[in-house]
Amino acid sequence: MTLLSRLFDVRPERRHRVRVERDLVIPAADGVSLLADRHFPADVERPPLVLLRSPYGRGNALDRMPALLAERGYQVLYQSLRGTAGSAGRFDGFTIDPADADGTLIWLRAQPWFGDRLATWGASYLGYTQWELAARDIPEWKIALIQDAPAEFAHRFMYPGGAFALGNALGWVQIVDRMFTGDYSTIRQLLAMAGAARKLTRATLTLPLDEADLALTGHRVPWFHEWIEHGPDDPYWSRMDHRANVARMPRSVHLQGGWDDFFLPGMLADYAALRATGRAVRLLIGPWGHGGGLYTRHGMRDALAALDAALLGKRPPSGVRLYRTGAGRWEDLPEWPPPHEPTPWHLHPGGRLGNEVATDGMPPSRYRYDPADPTPTIGGTAVGLSAGRKDNRRIEARADVLTFTSDPLPHDIDVIGPVRARLHARSSIPHVDYFTRLCDVSPRGRSTNLCDGIVRLSEPGDVRVADIELWPLAHRFARGHRIRLQVASGAHPRFGRSTGTGDPLATARDLRPSSHEIFHDPDHPSAIWLPVLSGMS
Repeated sequence: MTLLSRLFDVRPERRHRVRVERDLVIPAADGVSLLADRHFPADVERPPLVLLRSPYGRGNALDRMPALLAERGYQVLYQSLRGTAGSAGRFDGFTIDPADADGTLIWLRAQPWFGDRLATWGASYLGYTQWELAARDIPEWKIALIQDAPAEFAHRFMYPGGAFALGNALGWVQIVDRMFTGDYSTIRQLLAMAGAARKLTRATLTLPLDEADLALTGHRVPWFHEWIEHGPDDPYWSRMDHRANVARMPRSVHLQGGWDDFFLPGMLADYAALRATGRAVRLLIGPWGHGGGLYTRHGMRDALAALDAALLGKRPPSGVRLYRTGAGRWEDLPEWPPPHEPTPWHLHPGGRLGNEVATDGMPPSRYRYDPADPTPTIGGTAVGLSAGRKDNRRIEARADVLTFTSDPLPHDIDVIGPVRARLHARSSIPHVDYFTRLCDVSPRGRSTNLCDGIVRLSEPGDVRVADIELWPLAHRFARGHRIRLQVASGAHPRFGRSTGTGDPLATARDLRPSSHEIFHDPDHPSAIWLPVLSGMS
């Protein structure tokens, strides 16, 4: 029995003996040779096939998933995308050559062991490839199991709110660069991570930014330069936008995300789009960051149940299952989001947060931002071990961070759904960022981040309105706790700092400090809106 089966208590009803064929050569439609491994049960003829397409190598720790599936009676084709792990051609970041999927499908249908039932599975990039696969009609495709991967790449991941996701972008560059060393063994990859955090920190502070990949890897990364040279609305990003493929997804789709995953807003948009086409969509959201749900008991069991339903005719899980932080429990809902009332919490002078609008005649709150000493951030939707819920008191003690905090709550408040904030702000320069973060403050004073968001402004004006979409959440603010909103003009390195000059992102060198005023009066009611539940406990 595989380690994963024992670890997550997903023992198969019947355990099959697993065989593996290594380095199968699959011709892409343009003749490029792609390599794949096939894991299959030795005693089953033409079992249902699960397709995984990955840039992260084969023969490493990721092989545990194909082994688990093959033990359960499925065959698994685990393919390396072009330019990775021995497959020919050039890897091009998040641009997937359509010839890979076209050739793979032609080759699959010619294999004597391939039947008429196909599933796809995978997290992050392995989920993203499934959205691209849907550019073509595939009648054999019965279910897509997508974890932490949206159909659209630019607006919700690379440039959320218009600010470049620097830390996550460079973090992924670093991960992929280690994978391309040619050594895919788990031990050597772990050893290669020594010192990686320090190197990544130095790279995020590099100016101009088009030299950051050199500082990180010692060589140029072409697709990183393309990312920083093209803004979010540039036609360049259309090749990475697969939202138009929703109508060709299989009838069943299983989506899994995490509250601290940077891809969650995009996946929830995909959930709504899939529902609009009449597809059967299962949505599961857990208390983890990017990739954290793939190897958990809740995530694994739910996905396997959906796979067995689609390919073996068993009863499928349906609706939405999510973990409500603060309450510490899983619960089931018919859809996302549940009925809720967007309830404003207004900013007040002196750092108070309350439901009523601040009275007139009070001066704005002020701070100064210096991009030479960018406001840091910890936790949240970051790549790697730094993600998640952290104590923010060290950040909140900085002079360039404002905090607005409610009185201790007289009763529990449950919030599930989208979160947004609006700041009425005046700055000394036009090119600025505004970052807001929602926190839960315990009776002992620990300030734990729940969700955040950012917006980049560039148009001049006096008092400007900054509308910020924060990450969605499901959380209980317990009685005696307090609600806190942070306001700042940076969240480094999660988001690349605004230099204050308006110079192009890739080539900006100069740094310009700025002064900020956040207004909170009847004419400028800055606030955050929380999705307070309606008719639920």
